[in-house]
Order: sequence, then structure tokens, then C-alpha cells
Amino acid sequence: MIKPDIISILQNKIKWITNGDKTNILVGPITLPVNLDGETITFKWYSWLNAADEDLQQGDTKEATELLISRLTSLKLADSQQSSVLVYGDFEQSDEALIRMHSICHTGDIFGSKRCDCGFQLRQSMKMIAQHGSGALFYLANHEGRGIGLFSKAMAYILQEEGFDTVEANLELGFVDDSRDYSDAISVLQHLRSQPVTLITNNPKKLEALKAAGMNTGKRIPLWGDVSVFNEKYLRTKVSRSGHLEAVKTADFFDGRVAK
Repeated sequence: MIKPDIISILQNKIKWITNGDKTNILVGPITLPVNLDGETITFKWYSWLNAADEDLQQGDTKEATELLISRLTSLKLADSQQSSVLVYGDFEQSDEALIRMHSICHTGDIFGSKRCDCGFQLRQSMKMIAQHGSGALFYLANHEGRGIGLFSKAMAYILQEEGFDTVEANLELGFVDDSRDYSDAISVLQHLRSQPVTLITNNPKKLEALKAAGMNTGKRIPLWGDVSVFNEKYLRTKVSRSGHLEAVKTADFFDGRVAK
């Protein structure tokens, strides 16, 4: 039996968001102080869960909250990953807000791998959002390796060490170049904010996904950097094969003159 006070505490922090035929359960906000280059910056943190079980799609009621809590142990959520979002400032009401749709990168974000620029983009986006005064960083847990998963990404890396580029490696393993889906993240974004947003990205597909969902956005800020001998081919492939938009002339960028 779940204690009534536990249900009451959690019910106020849980929202059910309908996204077409899917329901996402959003929990938060939670105060999250973050260390950014030695400075403590306080964000608000949310996480969400796709309610695949129809019983969990009941909506914002005491009974729905109680059922969700009772199912937590059986859901075995540690065996999968859930996405989340860091929110800074008055994200709901501010006139201008920056957002970053960041795909999880276990090797880059956690280990600081130089094979990609993901870790750099993650930290730099957080800094940009804090400096701007309002924004949100969406951390998308099912996007590893452009949607192929961590184990498959390890095999793709083996092929890359034999000369295949990132697109070729994914294709040789039977995947498409990029299978990432942004619909759940966009539904959470629309719940948190209806005002215009500016997207931090080099990837036009992310901007197109926001526009297709009806979000008021037309602005984009590029985010290139952390160029090295370890990721130069990877970054060139993003531009030449995956359609990423250049911020500067390719030669200047890859010569390192604007690497920072």
C-alpha cells in the first residue's frame, strides 16, 4: 500500500502528455545544480517515460499517479534508458529561448572521446543556454549512434577503424544513416513552452522536425568546435554526407582557425 503523502508529493510533479497515439509521462521540475567549468549553474531537470502500457495512460489523477508508482519496480527502467531535459531561466515565458536537441553519446559525453564532437557540443550548449538566460537542453537517450544503439555503435567503430566513414559503417550493418525521431522530445517542449525558440544545431533535420510539429522556430545557431586529427573525417562526413550546415568555409574550419 502506497502512503497517501507519497502520492500527494509526487502527483504535483507528474504530468501526462499526449502525443498522437502515444503518451509520455513527465516528471519534474527538480532543482539540479551543475558544475560548468568550476561555476555552479542551477537548472531545472525533468525526465519522461513513454507509457507503452495502456493502463499507465490515464492522465493527471491521483489514481494514475498511484498506479505509476506501483508499477515502477516491475518496469525495470534500469534495463533501458529514459530521456530528460535541463531547463534554465524563465523558459516558459521568456521572449527568446535557446534549445538543444542533444543525442546521447556514451563515448563522447561520458568518456570525453575525441572521435566525435558530442561532448564538446553538450557542455558548450549548456554554457550558451546559461549565458543567454533562458533555454533547454533535451538529452535524448534512444539516439545513440544516430539511433543504432551503443552495442551496434561499437561494431560501427570497428568498421570505421578499417576506413569506413560513419555513414558507410551504419549502412554496412543494415541501418539507415540516421533513424533518430524527435517527436517525443518535441511534445515535451510544446508542454513546457509555446513561445518561439532558437535551435542550437548544425543539423537541418532537427529544425525541419520542429517546424513540421508546428513549433514557432526559424532561427538556428551553429555549433562547431573541438576539431582534431581524431574527428576531422567524422566532421567532414557530417557536412558532405549527412547534410549538416557549415558555419564557415570548410577549409578555414578544418584548418583549425575557428576550432574554438
